[in-house]
Amino acid sequence: MEAQKITYDDVVQAARRIGSRVREAAAAHADGPLWFALEFLQHTGTFKARGALNLLLAHREAGTLPEAGVAIASGGNAGMACAWAAGLFGVPATVFVPETAPKVKVERLRGYGADVRQVGAEYAEALGACREFTASSGALASHAYDDPLIAAGAGTLVDEIRARVPDLATIVVSAGGGGLFTGVATAADHHGLRTVVVEPEDCRALNAALEAGRPVDVPVDSVAADALGARRASRLALDTARTTRSDSVLVTDLEIIDARRRLWERYRLAVEHSAATAYAGLSRFESGPGTTAVVLCGANTDPSDLA
Repeated sequence: MEAQKITYDDVVQAARRIGSRVREAAAAHADGPLWFALEFLQHTGTFKARGALNLLLAHREAGTLPEAGVAIASGGNAGMACAWAAGLFGVPATVFVPETAPKVKVERLRGYGADVRQVGAEYAEALGACREFTASSGALASHAYDDPLIAAGAGTLVDEIRARVPDLATIVVSAGGGGLFTGVATAADHHGLRTVVVEPEDCRALNAALEAGRPVDVPVDSVAADALGARRASRLALDTARTTRSDSVLVTDLEIIDARRRLWERYRLAVEHSAATAYAGLSRFESGPGTTAVVLCGANTDPSDLA
């Protein structure tokens, strides 16, 4: 099977489309050679606003954005980005989420004007319902991660990080299905940078795909599953991992919980468990020379358990 990839040119094109509609990635020095990319400050609270905008803008340019709007299955974050972007263009957004989606995310989805439909116990069931809906309604089918336009949009944060972080050598990201990883690793590799992708041990779709040599279904059982709960990584992510300077590491739920708490106690950064997953991965690889930037990807969380 021919490798599925996006290119750095796709990322550059996404940056052109998106322009000033997103907030440029902020960066903060943590300690020593460690920096944080504060992408949780992005519109809707996650990096996903980038991909959602790129998708809708590309379809608008091509004249393929239907009046029926856009539909997506999501753990919550991709749905919020989709609803926010759809609102910019005055088209409806229908978002399918699992019945287990955090209340804070469901409420925010409705706040962005989405038609929220809760289906099943995990992302895969919501995705099935979304596919049935788009087939019958004519709505544009978006995807939380398995789409070249979504991945390219996510990759636009790399050049913004490079402009702010001195001597950058490594970018650390968490992964569910692999959209953020695909975009970041593509752009990072173009500049000779390494990407480290971190997943929970019990929610390791990309790591398992690398091990098996193909995308495979995995159990979804992690404190970070609301954002990283893809049962299967995309072929796009797998092929990107194979062809870029990338390393895959796993962390436990206890490490994720501890990392989230440390981010709050040390830096007063209140992030969701998916963002803390990337930070937790620092203990699982040798950083080497140069600066490491950890992408803190989202903050759609209830911070009441951080006090």
